[in-house]
Amino acid sequence: MLDTIPGEDEMTALVGKSLYNVWKKLCALIEEKYDMDRSWNQGGKAWKYEYKYRRGGKTLCALYARENCIGFLIILGKNERMKFETDRVNYSKEVQEIYDEAKTFHDGKWIMFEPVNTSLFNDFIKLLRIKRKPNKK
Repeated sequence: MLDTIPGEDEMTALVGKSLYNVWKKLCALIEEKYDMDRSWNQGGKAWKYEYKYRRGGKTLCALYARENCIGFLIILGKNERMKFETDRVNYSKEVQEIYDEAKTFHDGKWIMFEPVNTSLFNDFIKLLRIKRKPNKK
């Protein structure tokens, strides 16, 4: 956990105004459909911050921030990968390529997107639905 949560000014300074708007829209999209616990953490070696969505000990997804870049990470387990692969033609070419290039670890396939706008948001929501049905009406 972080001692201090970065505010709007710090996030805007870090990632830039347009990316921070993408970040805020992505958070709003997730929070509109999912009631989750949220936590800020250090972002490890590659990122400054991690903002994680979890519920009942399971992570739904995480957002990452570093200088002039944001990340959206979703980890698909074996059954979830099968669901994606069955439906992959319904995802954009970009999402399919990022999926194919993602590394698979013992706990699943770690798919990291670096969105620069909202164009992949529909695909992100479909990916999140594979992991968990939305729990907000």
